[in-house]
Amino acid sequence: MIEIDLEEEKKALAREYKELLRISYQTLTPEDKKLIRKAFDVAVDAHKDQRRKSGEAYIFHPIGVAKIVASEIGLGPTSIAAALLHDVVEDTPITVEDIEKQFNPKIAQLVEGLTKISQVKKDMNISMQAENFRKMLLTLNDDVRVILIKIADRLHNMQTMDSMPDYKQVKIASETLYIYAPLAHRLGLYNIKTKLEDLGLKYTEPAVYNDIVSKMKETKEEQDEYIKLVSDVLKKSLNDESVDYTIKGRPKSIYSIRRKMLAQNVSFDEVYDKFALRIIYKSNQHDEKFLAWKIYSIVTDHYRPSPSRLRDWISSPKSTGYEALHITVMGPKGRWVEIQVRSERMDEIAEKGYAAHYKYKQGVTEENGLDVWLNLLKEALENSETNAVDFVEDFKMNLYAKEIFVFTPKGEIKSLPKGATSLDFAFSIHSEIGIKTRGTRVNGKLVPLNYELKSGDQIEIITSINQKPTINWLDYVTTSRAKNKIRNVLNENTKKIAEEGKELLTRKLKHLKITLNENVVNELVNFFKLKTSLDLFYRVGIGSIENQQLKDYAAQKSNTLINFFKNKIKRSPSTNSEEIHRQEITNNYDLLVFGVDQDRLDYKLSSCCNPIPGDEVFGFVTINEGIKVHKKDCPNAISMQSNYAYRIMQAKWVDSSQQEFRAVLRITGMDTLGLTNELTKVISNQMHVNIQSISLSGEAGIFNGQVTVVVQNNTILKKLMDNIKKIDGIDKVSRENKN
Repeated sequence: MIEIDLEEEKKALAREYKELLRISYQTLTPEDKKLIRKAFDVAVDAHKDQRRKSGEAYIFHPIGVAKIVASEIGLGPTSIAAALLHDVVEDTPITVEDIEKQFNPKIAQLVEGLTKISQVKKDMNISMQAENFRKMLLTLNDDVRVILIKIADRLHNMQTMDSMPDYKQVKIASETLYIYAPLAHRLGLYNIKTKLEDLGLKYTEPAVYNDIVSKMKETKEEQDEYIKLVSDVLKKSLNDESVDYTIKGRPKSIYSIRRKMLAQNVSFDEVYDKFALRIIYKSNQHDEKFLAWKIYSIVTDHYRPSPSRLRDWISSPKSTGYEALHITVMGPKGRWVEIQVRSERMDEIAEKGYAAHYKYKQGVTEENGLDVWLNLLKEALENSETNAVDFVEDFKMNLYAKEIFVFTPKGEIKSLPKGATSLDFAFSIHSEIGIKTRGTRVNGKLVPLNYELKSGDQIEIITSINQKPTINWLDYVTTSRAKNKIRNVLNENTKKIAEEGKELLTRKLKHLKITLNENVVNELVNFFKLKTSLDLFYRVGIGSIENQQLKDYAAQKSNTLINFFKNKIKRSPSTNSEEIHRQEITNNYDLLVFGVDQDRLDYKLSSCCNPIPGDEVFGFVTINEGIKVHKKDCPNAISMQSNYAYRIMQAKWVDSSQQEFRAVLRITGMDTLGLTNELTKVISNQMHVNIQSISLSGEAGIFNGQVTVVVQNNTILKKLMDNIKKIDGIDKVSRENKN
């Protein structure tokens, strides 16, 4: 039993309140402070009987969220008050109307938006998380601050979930990496994005996270020394030129180090840019650009820059509003160092995003990047035809995309995601232009509609009133805006047929004594292996679903979903000798157990990550293929754990002596005489491992090999890889996920 010192708790509350006012980014008037005090008192009283799993008074959570809103996102008193009250409607008898009476309609609207997000039903419909996300984004139509407070809420939950059970930590962390971190990134909240990603990694891959943290601690002293070495050289010249500046070293986030290790297939020691230097200078807005290039000149006087890694986001800011000059230079000891140059204003926008934009906007009516982005987002949300999972995937793809900058025929600059095509550009100008596009010219030359644009291209769109999109256009575009517009046009005809199909289906099912409702629609969509209800109604409308198929559905409907899964997955005991014999075979070869009760169930090994015994794995209950087993670090794991948490099953390997598995090894090194012979000797003779196939090649002194081996488990595979690494001339040995 946790002992609670109420007196100490009261003192802590008073301290937290003072801290909240002190760290506010915006200047608070006496009226603002009164409003925050009132919200604080109402929240303390409303949550007085609630405690978190850790035993701490619940009120410390809304205060924690309000502190993030006040200091890290930089919002004002209205948002701070809404953050303090964000859980009262959901968790206490207080209503939205009560808040409107006690405070004002704006605070009530924000709290209502936050409550709506929390109250999405947690039933077992497919793609619930994706739908939840879409509903959350719909609140942008009311006020973007709802999303900003929600991001703060998620960050505080991530910072305080140590006392939660493991499976909940993994689910929340996966959802955070899947949705909230990209969203924070797109809203320009880089600090928060970094924290969310690092915490997400901490709970989804704790061993990897802890390993990187401990290695970063080991190398911290050496890095600090290196930063000082570079800083001291630059400081002298900056002082001589009378630049008013500060220099600070910024370590790369744990998550981005992990991402680089995976993307480049390198170890921690081989990630060279584990930190950056940031030069923040004082300047009025008029001289900002001039001073940035002056600092660039000073830096490159001392260190040789890499021309291919210069990023000028001052002349062309990112669509998030981020402005800076990033220079990668060859520093002492032959190491590349990234130096970020930005003014105090740019630094504030990078740290605070939305809030700083509006602080510096000062009555200017021109739309900034955030406003443009929000308008595009609202447009995408209005397209209700898109399947929720597709919507999230499209949205995320456009969130993460790097940007290119292209020009209209009149020389206006436009920002598009990297990989965008000339047809994407047409839709970015206006959807009506996109729909009527007959051809495109890039830099004066006629190009196909799927031509991939590069930064600096100038594009001219040729339109025709008779032009209409075709289904192929969906393959010609990459942006969700263009895809949604094309789908809308294509769907107009489909919708008419689907409406007739729905009426027809209702009548046909009535004859089979089945009422058409949401559950039946979902079951039919799964039964016919379709994606959406629109697909279903359309197929009935054109007559491709026949009466006999509907009768088959009606017959299987008499079995419940539970029986369906039981028959598919779990064998019931039987005295039938054939069944007992089959059970014995299964027991010998089922190397995985599932769930808390360690049940033996049928499963398939997923081909996307090819798990073998000894790997950390989980089970995923599919609609048509029973349980599929994935590695915990499978590329699709985050998406599955976030979108379909209710379908995830705990899984672990048991006795693995009965079966063998294939693993593909990728080997690189220096091509020396006898290397192939040495390699096969280590695998076959020393380790007694069977080689199934081998492919070796050498070019200009570099050796590349792909060897498929048959092993019993992960331990043997790791030992084999360690032994191969010891061979003279071998540089790297890695296991490929895919066979």
